[in-house]
Amino acid sequence: MTIKIKTPTELQAMRIAGKLAADVLEMIAPHIVPGANTGELNQIMHNFMVNEQGTIPATLNYHGFPASCCISVNHVVCHGIPDFKKSLKNGDIVNIDVTVIKNGYHGDTSRMFEVGDVKPFAHRLCQVAHECLWLGIAQVKPDATLWDVANAIQTHAEHNNFSVVREYCGHGIGAEFHEEPQILHYATPELKDIVLKPGMVFTIEPMINLGKSGVKLLGDHWTVVTRDRKLSAQWEHTLTVTPTGYEIFTLRTGEQPVLPNIE
Repeated sequence: MTIKIKTPTELQAMRIAGKLAADVLEMIAPHIVPGANTGELNQIMHNFMVNEQGTIPATLNYHGFPASCCISVNHVVCHGIPDFKKSLKNGDIVNIDVTVIKNGYHGDTSRMFEVGDVKPFAHRLCQVAHECLWLGIAQVKPDATLWDVANAIQTHAEHNNFSVVREYCGHGIGAEFHEEPQILHYATPELKDIVLKPGMVFTIEPMINLGKSGVKLLGDHWTVVTRDRKLSAQWEHTLTVTPTGYEIFTLRTGEQPVLPNIE
């Protein structure tokens, strides 16, 4: 496995791409309301990326994916395809996952939105998934390992009686959309062998399920859903390892770490 160490020039390009990806999620936020059509939301984001930012939507035609973002509603874990026949309803939870390409480099980020008034258990799932992301990020520093990241995420999810999806994970990123290493969100012994070094760039994007961890791929060969049809939530940032810790490229305006109160 070859893990690319980014140069200062590459890191600066990724800062720019990451900020632009974050801007897409900020732009679309006011549109996430009951009755919003996911196909139309995709079109709004596509137009913003192409016409306003001058970025390339990385997902569009990536291995045949038909849209400029992924919109995953309720029990859809990831890779949900926007659909002009699908509208958001009051009480839905939805993940929007955006990756832009700017000057040859990728910025990849996602967040949950709560549509109207959601049930307390759905809000709690979104909250704990968000905390899992930040607990994973907090482990990132030189000489830590990917086991540290995964263990923090898995421990917090399972402490709250949720489960971690195993089939899909984060990834290295740069000039390529998906690079080494894979960033698992559950702890396995081999992760202790992957030591973090300054200049590594990757995504952390835990998928946390309300029920069991099992998932299945639908017939469109993209949409991943929970096997038990219970809710799933995911948040994602792109970050680099620095000499003293980490730097997140995809922070949204005013965003702060969301860490649980440890009892």
